[in-house]
Amino acid sequence: MWYVYIIRSEIKRWYYVGSTNRLDQRIKEHNLGKVLSTKAYRSFKLVFTKKFSLESKARSYEKLLKDKRIEKEKIIRLFENE
Repeated sequence: MWYVYIIRSEIKRWYYVGSTNRLDQRIKEHNLGKVLSTKAYRSFKLVFTKKFSLESKARSYEKLLKDKRIEKEKIIRLFENE
């Protein structure tokens, strides 16, 4: 299984979108500061996941969220209003 995920920084209002086939390990890597692009914003909370059977589908959806900010913002608003 492949996952597209969004994590939220617990110190700033900052979100990161990624994809992986090892979700738990990847979130640990973000929180341990092993991911250069997120290191300055740790620690993180997982706020969204979507499961895919194919890597290509997950990467396409990840790209959509990164390229079309409005899509990412819709998802973020859902979780901020809970």
